[in-house]
Amino acid sequence: MKMAAENVSPNNHKLERKETKCNVFISQEKPNQPVIFNPDFFVERLRHEHPQAFTELVLSNITRMIDLPGDEFAQLTGDSEPRVPSSSGFLRSFNFLKRKDKGVVFGAPLTEEGIAQIYQLIEYLNKNLHVEGLFRVPGHSLRQAALREMLNTGAEIDLETGDFHPNDAATLLKAYLGELPEPLLTHRHYHAHLKIGELTRFDDKGDKTNVPDKERQIEAFQLLFMLLPSANRSLLKLLLDLLHSTARNQHSNKMSAINLAKMFAPHIIWPKNVMASDLQGDIEKLNNGIAFLIRHSQKLFKAPAYIKEYARLYFTGSKALQSNDDLTLCSGAKEGPMTAVTVASPSPSITTVTSDTQSYTESALRELYQQVSSMPESAKKKKLIRQIEKQTPSAESRAPFSRRHWRSRSWGGIIKKKVFGSQMLAEKENGRPQTQLPSCSADGQD
Repeated sequence: MKMAAENVSPNNHKLERKETKCNVFISQEKPNQPVIFNPDFFVERLRHEHPQAFTELVLSNITRMIDLPGDEFAQLTGDSEPRVPSSSGFLRSFNFLKRKDKGVVFGAPLTEEGIAQIYQLIEYLNKNLHVEGLFRVPGHSLRQAALREMLNTGAEIDLETGDFHPNDAATLLKAYLGELPEPLLTHRHYHAHLKIGELTRFDDKGDKTNVPDKERQIEAFQLLFMLLPSANRSLLKLLLDLLHSTARNQHSNKMSAINLAKMFAPHIIWPKNVMASDLQGDIEKLNNGIAFLIRHSQKLFKAPAYIKEYARLYFTGSKALQSNDDLTLCSGAKEGPMTAVTVASPSPSITTVTSDTQSYTESALRELYQQVSSMPESAKKKKLIRQIEKQTPSAESRAPFSRRHWRSRSWGGIIKKKVFGSQMLAEKENGRPQTQLPSCSADGQD
């Protein structure tokens, strides 16, 4: 009895709770109040419970960062079939020919069952990162054939027995990715990857430089990866974690991030059944892009801070703008053009705007407009200014998000909803008349 009493003492209870690995526990200060450790909890909840609102939010921020023409944007959203480079001759890859012998893994569409089988290879390779030439040196053909058959039948394999070599597992992992019906990064995202690779810094005069803007690239990839199907996203994270660990051990395996990128780019991002000559000079961009993903893999599967805040406020609600500075900023919106950063609230369930989200948005608006204004006089600058200033009645009367005509929406219409809508809400709470403002509510609806 004495031992039992000691096991439930407060001190021991604290030690036991410290060792617990679950993501949620019950707070002792407020009974039955869960404490959430997962910082992306509300983001994932928004993804699963309100997928349309989630997609609208992510797409609006991707188009803020990269310029996707209407056709490429329609491909990203799935409104049109992907148009990617195709083979210029009759030659087809050997992987395409192998797909006639499909199993539950090789040549089959990506599934959770297939990922579970391939994870056995990934787990084994993570224990053998020291092998020189890993992923470059091919394995033994007979051992690979036996291992492929076992994986295809759904068998659980003990790779620690010594029957197989790490090079066998590495070669099969590349083969599995190459035999997927669609690249792991998908055909729909192909053009977006190329555009993200072109994000560079601006100099003091507002001109583009050749220096990559790593922070913006990471943010853009974070957004893009949130649009991947869940199975693709899961396997991509497992794969990039493995390649990141491999590159960190390049002192022994001689495989740097760029070497690994050259090995895997044809399998995870090249359009299917193409040769190097079909990509017309994009190979270096694709290789550098995959190397970037390997180097920064530990940051790419986290939601940007403003996405987390938006998702949290979607479910918890907030108060309207009360700051005089914010109200002054809103009222000054008539005096000059600005560029929209994010769309109005995509769901009628959100009827208020938060000071945190609004201040972030308006700060970004000022920064973007200053960048455009500081650019040297050119046709491109005039075009950007016209896009910012353009306001069309049809854009204001349209629903907050139209997938087919997203790129044709007026930037000015978005600003009017975002800025004037929040001003109306503030004036309503302060008891001031609203007759001089456009008739749009705080949640962005007409």
